[in-house]
Amino acid sequence: MLTASARVLDDTDRSAVERVLELEPIAAAQVTERVQTTGLRRRLDSRVLGYGSRNRLEAICWHGANLIPVHAGPAAVDAFADHVVNHPRLCSSLVGEADAVLGLWQRLAPAWGAARDVRPNQPLLATWTPPAVPADPGVRLVRPHELDALFPAAVAMYTEEVGVSPLVGDGGRDYRARLAELVRSRRAYAKFLGGRVIFKAELAVVTRHTAQVQGVWVAPEWRGRGLGTTAMSAVVRDALRRVAPSVSLYVNDYNTPARTVYARCGFRQLGTFATVLL
Repeated sequence: MLTASARVLDDTDRSAVERVLELEPIAAAQVTERVQTTGLRRRLDSRVLGYGSRNRLEAICWHGANLIPVHAGPAAVDAFADHVVNHPRLCSSLVGEADAVLGLWQRLAPAWGAARDVRPNQPLLATWTPPAVPADPGVRLVRPHELDALFPAAVAMYTEEVGVSPLVGDGGRDYRARLAELVRSRRAYAKFLGGRVIFKAELAVVTRHTAQVQGVWVAPEWRGRGLGTTAMSAVVRDALRRVAPSVSLYVNDYNTPARTVYARCGFRQLGTFATVLL
């Protein structure tokens, strides 16, 4: 029996795409925000793939800087892999629900070669209630004129987390522009000490269902001193009050200190993500 193929979606598929996204309101947040922002028109740097008929769309996959499957079972994973491997690669990473991401990577690896890193077990966490632990009153939204102070901390976080510097290539121009956008949108938090950032975090993704925290970083000399817990409490409280009904994130399973912080702030596991860095 022939496997159904994936197809590139457009704005005529908007309602069907939104129905699929609503099936995964937290896990699909990254794709939901991108669809809200850019729509479904095919672009040079991104497109949305669909699996299923026009009347019964079953799964979707964002193919841009990231490859992100949503609600994708084994048949959809096979179809997305067949499509992606036969077109120019746009992504530098795969991220999303673990079974789908690891299934895609199993199909794509022979053609794309070895990954820089595979992180197969990243708990997807969320909370709907303010943390019971106190909030650090020094954690606040970053102001536009403070971008120069925030940028070195953001570079340090990215390099530590991803394994390469965001300054490579364009000298950090695109990364700085993205950070500036988050600051302007009142989605970047920090704690300053003597003009230096010692804690930072961003609401990198915002939908009507959730605010997804990324870029959490504590200056090395402040780690293990409780700052992460009270700082995250401040971020979660503000995001729940001002931005979305839930706060979510995903974390490497081996990052025990971070998982302890998130547990203290009331996060609970909803599922498991995986990330493949290319």
